[in-house]
Amino acid sequence: MDNKDVISTLNDLIETCKDGEEGFRTCAEDIKDTQMKSYFTSRAQSCAEAAAELQQEVRTLGGTPETSSSISSALHRRWVDIKSVVTGKDDEAILNECERGEDVAKRSYANALEKPLPANIKTVVERQYQGVLKNHDQVKAMRNQVRAAKP
Repeated sequence: MDNKDVISTLNDLIETCKDGEEGFRTCAEDIKDTQMKSYFTSRAQSCAEAAAELQQEVRTLGGTPETSSSISSALHRRWVDIKSVVTGKDDEAILNECERGEDVAKRSYANALEKPLPANIKTVVERQYQGVLKNHDQVKAMRNQVRAAKP
């Protein structure tokens, strides 16, 4: 894999991180439960830190790092906003959408890890992927908890 391909892969992951940051921030704004609000705020910050780490890797490779989220995530957020209005910003619906966003992040990282990345970059991507998996499982557990608490 040449530097251009590595930079492209990293820039895709930067978009994924930015998408996650914005998605978690949106969930934090909309969710009613204060512990979940705090969790989502923390996850948004972690996504921002992950993006910054990848941006530095791109700079080290001599590339220009991505600085924004993807167009598809902007469309997804609009859909979430519309759905939230229709469902009254129900916590379960918000958690469902958050989990859907984490499914996308899992796929993005898994696809990146299938590529022949340099060892030092693969280590960073793998570490971040473990965080994505943890986020996904936590969001799913919160959603299941909210769902089980419903009458």
